[in-house]
Amino acid sequence: MPPLPVEPQGSVTKRRILADLTPLRTSVDYRRLWFGNTISWIGQAMTALAVSLQVYDITHSSFAVGLVGLFSLVPLVVFGLYGGAIADTVDRRKLGLCSSLGSCALSLGLASAAFAGFHHVWFLYSVVALQAVCGALNSPARSSMIPRLLPPEQLPAANALSSITTTGGAMLGPMLGGLIVGLWGYQAAYTVDAVAFSASLYAMWRLPAMRPEGAVEGVPRKRASVLDGLRFLATRPNLRMTFFTDMCAMVLAHPRALFPAVAVVWFGGDAKTVGLLVAAPAVGALLGAVFSGWLGRVRRHGLAILLAVAGWGTAIAVFGLTRNLWLGLFFLALAGCADTISMVFRSTMLQAAVPDEMRGRLQGVFIVVVAGGPRLGDFIAGSVGDLGSPGLAVVGGGIACVVAVGLLALRWRRFARYDAGAPEA
Repeated sequence: MPPLPVEPQGSVTKRRILADLTPLRTSVDYRRLWFGNTISWIGQAMTALAVSLQVYDITHSSFAVGLVGLFSLVPLVVFGLYGGAIADTVDRRKLGLCSSLGSCALSLGLASAAFAGFHHVWFLYSVVALQAVCGALNSPARSSMIPRLLPPEQLPAANALSSITTTGGAMLGPMLGGLIVGLWGYQAAYTVDAVAFSASLYAMWRLPAMRPEGAVEGVPRKRASVLDGLRFLATRPNLRMTFFTDMCAMVLAHPRALFPAVAVVWFGGDAKTVGLLVAAPAVGALLGAVFSGWLGRVRRHGLAILLAVAGWGTAIAVFGLTRNLWLGLFFLALAGCADTISMVFRSTMLQAAVPDEMRGRLQGVFIVVVAGGPRLGDFIAGSVGDLGSPGLAVVGGGIACVVAVGLLALRWRRFARYDAGAPEA
């Protein structure tokens, strides 16, 4: 028998270091879904920036711009839970397709209003709120599909690829949005977003039916209860820990609200410095996802989450002690990289250790925590910064995060022993 071909050492090293593309190679459906979501995510980020710019052009008020976030947050939190329950009741493909159609229609509505010269803040707020509703319905459906498209061992790689989508879109979308608005106006940015949604619609259209496991075709399924999902979570300590650890990072050690003050007081900078501080964690998160090939070989997902969240808190605390801008940006990027590692394993545990009929509801809870945690963290950091000092808020928050994660690890010791080979909720 002829000898098996030997893979070049360089390609092995690349595969081990860079993001694992196996899910894109092995599943045509997942590949379409990933590319469609990536393109539409960039378009959504463009629209988010364009709406903020348009609100400011109409009102010349930063407060009015801030209300855009509030109008998107409330529906996202409220409908995140119910969107998960709906995803556990109906065909997830149809739910994803309908919600994507809704988002596309809303972008077309924004473009039509801009072409017609219909410039009213209440209209923009209303569209933003409806976009959040569509997103809250779409995200649990889409996330619940992935374990049906890929084998369990490919889920960490798939979640790392999802991180590339979100962080890359969050960085590229606003840049393209600002460029397009500056060159051709708001109507062009909204139109491009509507066209970008066609990629997501095509990917959803080509998927097979995705009814929750146990559902019978043609037989109406009993409406999934949000309370049943919360009761299920209450009896699953490992899953609860994925949420608790994330809240430690996002609520206790999230210094974003302090960046304007920090840029001036610590680094003697201006708005450009604030932009660098905001971008640094995103850059770190993107690099963490790009160089994520090794994550698929980690079995102790619980321990990895604990170390990653503790790493986030440590990096934030050290950032609070620095007074050199570039060193500070390095530690913020390091925190962003740790956040990507935590996100990959938290998402993988939610997908692998949750039965299919509960995945939508748990993904709904995930949306609420991810959307609400940073906002609460902004409030706490800003309050401590005003009552004490920015340094106290940043350093104290980072230390509090590490201490809280340590106490959680001591309270639920099984979490650190969680084995991906035998997922246990």
